[in-house]
Amino acid sequence: MSKMYYRELYCGSPVRFWMGLTLLGAIIAVGLGAAYYMEHQGHWVTGMSNQIVWGLPHVFAIFLIVAASGALNVASIGSVFGGPLYKPLGRYSALLAIGLLVGGLIVLVLDLGRPDRLIVAMTEYNFKSIFAWNVILYSGFVAIVAVYLWTMMDRSMEKFKRPLGFAAFFWRIALTTGTGSIFGFLVAREAYDAAIMAPMFVIMSFSYGLAFFIITLIAAYIWGDREIGVYRLTKLKNLLGVFVGAVLYFVLAYNLTNLYVAQHHGIERFILLDGGIYTMMFWVGQILIGSIIPLFLIYSPAFENSRWAIAVASIAVLIGGFFQIYLIVIGGQAYPMNLFPGKEIIETGFFDGQIINYVPTFPEAALGVAGMAVSLALVAIGARVFKVFPETLED
Repeated sequence: MSKMYYRELYCGSPVRFWMGLTLLGAIIAVGLGAAYYMEHQGHWVTGMSNQIVWGLPHVFAIFLIVAASGALNVASIGSVFGGPLYKPLGRYSALLAIGLLVGGLIVLVLDLGRPDRLIVAMTEYNFKSIFAWNVILYSGFVAIVAVYLWTMMDRSMEKFKRPLGFAAFFWRIALTTGTGSIFGFLVAREAYDAAIMAPMFVIMSFSYGLAFFIITLIAAYIWGDREIGVYRLTKLKNLLGVFVGAVLYFVLAYNLTNLYVAQHHGIERFILLDGGIYTMMFWVGQILIGSIIPLFLIYSPAFENSRWAIAVASIAVLIGGFFQIYLIVIGGQAYPMNLFPGKEIIETGFFDGQIINYVPTFPEAALGVAGMAVSLALVAIGARVFKVFPETLED
């Protein structure tokens, strides 16, 4: 049996690595400038309002946070469930999970309007609030996964790897459940207020995280001039297909349940038929691009051994996932709240019964993209400093 050797990732010449890092740094600088502009001018320069209080930056933040939990799935399969094919990828899985979560949290903090208020969230806890629980879940996730990564890299810590793997697995399930519960507990919004939100976010994390893992793994081995076999990619691809199908099932169950409940007919008609851009995002972005096309590329015999089909399917899953989070966050707020069920609304001039218009602005988009750049920069630096990639993954 051949031994598995790990070494730092060198993207060809040092110039290529530093050029990539410089590009990411420039994107991060633009995002910091956008955050500074929004903080000092006020959030009136964004598309947000007192009706749409969570804008595009929140979409990016939640997308990265949810994906971070799922990115650890490969490490969990290898150490917790004993999958030998996935064990060599565990180190990179943990590094990617930390990078994605930190990127998402940076966007979240800089979108507060008053970042100094984070001190209040860190010192005053209301344990009846799911937001307070998430502060503990997010910081705890980074700490546990960091120690978990240490046990995978240090042979003297080998005996602690499996217990830490179990702890990280259950912690990330709790983290994603908490993120989904934010929406499931918001009874005032008809698009939320559903117990299925928590498990749906868990399976969404599996799908988005694995898609991030596959596309970044392929890119890293191409840039590092290393070999990655088709057999291992095929196994990851088939696992991604299971997760994509599961997400599609939960989406169907959620919408069919809402169609059964009479009071939710309005929000369902808005999303499925009369929502304009939101309806297009659902059918074209979430269903077609995020579900049908990836499933076709994954399970079609014509693309059975195609690396590019695997990469395109992973990118399509991420695009569809972003649309799904956008619909949950923005679409759920755009639909008017039913303040007095069963009563006739008299026009008051305060947007009663009106669909709220929201158009994202450049500063919002710049801040969100900068969060993704932070994640990629952290992963790139970590892969250059630590030995997280095997020298070869050939069949």
